Amino acid sequence: MAKAAILGYGVVGSGVYEILCGNSENIEKKAGQRIDVKYILDLRDFPDHPHQELFTKDFNDILNDDEVSVVIEVMGGVNPAYDFSKAALLKGKNVITSNKELVAACGTELMAIAKENSVNYLFEASVGGGIPIIRPLNQCMAANRVEEIYGILNGTTNYIMTKMAKEGADFDEVLKEAQRLGYAERNPEADVCGHDACRKIAILSSLASGKFVDYKNIPTEGITEITRADVKFASKLSSVIKLIGSARLFDDGKVFARVAPMIVPESHQFASVNGVFNAILLHGDYVGDVMFYGRGAGKLPTASAVVADVIDAVKHIRTNKWQEWIDKGSEFMVDASKVAYRYFVRTKDASLGKEFANAQSLGEIDGEYGFVTEEMQEGEFLQQLSQRGTFIRML
Repeated sequence: MAKAAILGYGVVGSGVYEILCGNSENIEKKAGQRIDVKYILDLRDFPDHPHQELFTKDFNDILNDDEVSVVIEVMGGVNPAYDFSKAALLKGKNVITSNKELVAACGTELMAIAKENSVNYLFEASVGGGIPIIRPLNQCMAANRVEEIYGILNGTTNYIMTKMAKEGADFDEVLKEAQRLGYAERNPEADVCGHDACRKIAILSSLASGKFVDYKNIPTEGITEITRADVKFASKLSSVIKLIGSARLFDDGKVFARVAPMIVPESHQFASVNGVFNAILLHGDYVGDVMFYGRGAGKLPTASAVVADVIDAVKHIRTNKWQEWIDKGSEFMVDASKVAYRYFVRTKDASLGKEFANAQSLGEIDGEYGFVTEEMQEGEFLQQLSQRGTFIRML
């Protein structure tokens, strides 16, 4: 029998407990042994919980209990999650997490510690919630060199962009609705400014390249400046706007990653990914395009991915599964100014489009003019645009 401890009894933590208890027989068959929750760590009291004996406010109760072989960190944030995770790994306990912020910031160190101690640091739920992506990237795509990763990685922003496209609503109006429905936090900055998607593409590009891609080095833009006019111009192009996290991995070992709104043609797979759903597309050199789709967040979808990692850890209780990247600085990161796109431009200057060679005019909407450029390196494009309009890259 394996004993587990859950750190944090919030939305995801309570979902993990619910699945481990409610689906225990099926989990036992897959793990090869029963998995019981011995501790739940939380500073709050839960007087109505039927198993009060499981709760503790002292992490040392878990750390010093040799029966506990799996620690499930679903606290969120870096501190104290980092200290607790590191201590557990050094003590020879497997650590499972859904904490993208911690993995993006400290995953290099924590995976190395896990390897040194013949245990595992697993984080399937940190990127796609209920969508399996880490394990397929590491295992199913192992015969391929992953050349590109594109993803709709944040359900909040996708919900907002879907509502703006389908109902012609303003950003602020839809954001308030998303907060009312629980799709957006009271402080939505991490979602709408792109930080959440940035950490996720950092994790994916690090795994795919084998090098630590620091999220701080990824150019990141959110959706706060997208207007109804942008949405209408995109419609003229038979396209929609999505917040996309992307990474390109080049033959010479260089990596480029970015998070930004992009104009997505209706013929593309991502155009039909609506509401709070997420999608991740991997391009392998031999397999071609492979897409993963589903709920990228939520109590039970995320918890199900966490429990899948728990089962994997129990099946490999004293064996480190290869999953790591190496910190090689930032010299391998491609300069954003050298990357080429086509661009949609919105401007109040009716003549601006004539300054760009072969620009496609989209006419006028709400007193502003739109056009699409030919493919240009970003540095050259920004210099020519010279802040005379706003722009969105074309997928």
